[in-house]
Amino acid sequence: MLNSSDRYGWLAKTFHWLTALAIVGMFPFAWWMTELKLGPQMLEMYGLHKSVGILVLTVTALRLGWRFVNPKPRFLGGPVWQRWASDIVHFGLYVCLIAIPLIGLLHSNAANFPVSVFGIVTMPQLIAPDRALVEPLQEAHEIAGIVLLVLLGLHVAGALKHHLFDKDATLRRMLPFAAASSSAAPERHDAE
Repeated sequence: MLNSSDRYGWLAKTFHWLTALAIVGMFPFAWWMTELKLGPQMLEMYGLHKSVGILVLTVTALRLGWRFVNPKPRFLGGPVWQRWASDIVHFGLYVCLIAIPLIGLLHSNAANFPVSVFGIVTMPQLIAPDRALVEPLQEAHEIAGIVLLVLLGLHVAGALKHHLFDKDATLRRMLPFAAASSSAAPERHDAE
């Protein structure tokens, strides 16, 4: 369950892959649902989108809490700029995973639409309805989504670079059913 210096534990992997599945599913779903005509199906699909968004926010909060008490494995090497790039991309991903659902919730509040999570619980109204905020919040939600896509692309590219070119265990140690070998490529201490 716990991370070690060489690999991620099953809980960190579960948080990672639940988030990845939600994001990969949400983007095409969001583009599709915006093309629907106003009616019961559209409202139902928007409700599902909001529910999954709140689930992503919840998993992200749990993931950050877990990361705080259970530090990630060591960086497997490369120039210092790669570690910085990795840290910046991960930070940006976390910011987006928190900001996008929160902006979506605020957008719904401003538009005076309650957010019910899978019909189980209704989220609190964080702001009063305000038509003047609806469009700016919608634009912010969309822009943050584009930023998330760019960061996700960088994240995947970095993992593939480590796997295909560096041939280290960076990707393998996060795969759901793979255990990274502790004899992975040694950590390099380049100061570039």
